[in-house]
Amino acid sequence: MTIREQLELREIEYLSPYATLSKDSRGRERAEEECDIRPVFQRDRDRILHSKAFRRLKQKTQVFLLPKGDHYRTRLTHTLEVSQNARTIAKALRLNEDLVEAIALGHDLGHTPFGHAGERALDEVCPLGFQHNEQSVRVVKRLEKQGEGLNLTWEVRDGILNHKSAGTPHTLEGQIVRLSDKIAYINHDIDDAIRGGVLKEEDIPKTYREILGNSTRVRLDTMIHNVIINSMDQPEIRMSPEVEQATMALRAFMFENVYKNPVAKGEEEKAINMVTNLYEYYWKHIRLLPDQFLEMLEEEGGTPERIVCDYIAGMTDTYAIKKFEEYFIPESWKI
Repeated sequence: MTIREQLELREIEYLSPYATLSKDSRGRERAEEECDIRPVFQRDRDRILHSKAFRRLKQKTQVFLLPKGDHYRTRLTHTLEVSQNARTIAKALRLNEDLVEAIALGHDLGHTPFGHAGERALDEVCPLGFQHNEQSVRVVKRLEKQGEGLNLTWEVRDGILNHKSAGTPHTLEGQIVRLSDKIAYINHDIDDAIRGGVLKEEDIPKTYREILGNSTRVRLDTMIHNVIINSMDQPEIRMSPEVEQATMALRAFMFENVYKNPVAKGEEEKAINMVTNLYEYYWKHIRLLPDQFLEMLEEEGGTPERIVCDYIAGMTDTYAIKKFEEYFIPESWKI
């Protein structure tokens, strides 16, 4: 018996009846020989962790564009916090930690430079539309490994696709990541907003603080404990009605007071302008794209709009700025 088979047997013996077992995966789009050591979801986690798209997350905006300080979250640190929250919940509920971690680490691989401002810009300028969750799936299916993709299991791809609020993950592990994403960004964005002088702790309505706690640490603890208590031995991942209502109200408060705040988002119009101009420029000068993207253009029957989105969405903030300067700033004006 291989190590992988022993681990799969251990899952059967230990995990909850509601867990997704590695041996029961719906599999990959392309058949592969099984690893003798790692179950399929662990293998997917490793592929995502070693991907170029994952490494680029370290230079992509979370909320604050080019913040003055080393301690603000990036898209990478957000991803790691989602993963940590999700694994804590999965471990307590005896669900599949490898699957949870793979989904969490992959959920934002398709995010644009400049956070949701970049996403909105591409969605508005591209006639095909753009959503980062769909792009994350495209990254793992098509764009990574020079067009080969990572060939991940169906369960991981399903969790990545459905991590947004409107999504409906088919596994409890996917449901955990969807909720852990909100728990992570609500709390770390409050922390960053306080650090940036956009928000003070006492600005948060007292009603929410009485239910969830008076600090980021306490609120995280409250939310995660509440999910575990209310999901234990249940066929769904959920909070209690009171905590869920307070969490969603706090999320709405953040949208009004931080995500739309001119101090936090004052540079967004510049970022949107950069992304929009880059899209239009590459669409008109398609041959400037790297060979990999030109090959995909030919293979996919001529959809330049999608290929241009692929290239721009994969850029880091710094690379997008570099390309904008290259195409739109006269040499004599550059610093």
